[in-house]
Amino acid sequence: MTPRKPPATRAVRTSAVPSGTASPPDRRAAGASSAGTVLEFPTPRKSHRLRNTLLALVALALVLGGVVAYAVFSPALALRTVVVEGNVLVSTQEVDTALAPLIGTSLTRISAGQVRGLLATKAPIEDVDIAAEPPSTLVVTVRERVPVAVLQNGQEFVLIDSEGRQLASVAQRDEVKLPLIDGGTNAVNSEVFSSITAVLAELPVGVLSRLNHASASSVDSIRLSLSGDQRIFWGSSERSAEKARVLEALLAMPAGDPPVREFDVSTPDRPVTR
Repeated sequence: MTPRKPPATRAVRTSAVPSGTASPPDRRAAGASSAGTVLEFPTPRKSHRLRNTLLALVALALVLGGVVAYAVFSPALALRTVVVEGNVLVSTQEVDTALAPLIGTSLTRISAGQVRGLLATKAPIEDVDIAAEPPSTLVVTVRERVPVAVLQNGQEFVLIDSEGRQLASVAQRDEVKLPLIDGGTNAVNSEVFSSITAVLAELPVGVLSRLNHASASSVDSIRLSLSGDQRIFWGSSERSAEKARVLEALLAMPAGDPPVREFDVSTPDRPVTR
């Protein structure tokens, strides 16, 4: 029996590592550490919504600014035509001439105050309303003062309102169906003038148009005259609204025989006819 040889011993090369020195790190681990890794976190949804809202508001403001600028400065909305309504005592031509400075101004820049200012010298006009009709028309609705009597001024006759304001002139007395007050244009300075006009202002248009004359020797003795030689004794201007209703009812009654010559409504609770 042949004796078995002992196995050959392999030489193992080992690197000498000084005692107390750490082993070198793995190259793959070192590469990962040196390159680094950046993690991106998603932006919160609230921030996205806020940013989008701000952008939308900015865009809306720009659009609105453009619209406003167009409306204010665009020649497409410049005033070219004025339409006048509601005027009787003041002519349309007078209103057009007074408002001529507004021609060419954008409708969006014209106010009722501007129109009132330009028409302030027109005595018959009490107030105005305006309405723009794009692209270039302005409608001016005039509210006139109400004439209640006539004063004679030389060869002319002047219409006045309840405050004695002169509204318009006419050449012929019969052009206007309103009572004539004695004293000419100086009558407005008399003591009884305001009492007479206060009475006339209370009368219905149907009664006022039938009056020929109004006079008073004192504030308690106002007298009116109707066509057909009928007279009205009014007394003072107190309770004028009641007296006006009573007079209107008396005038609506059928004519009697003989006809009534005088209506006394100085005491409206007990009117008298003569």
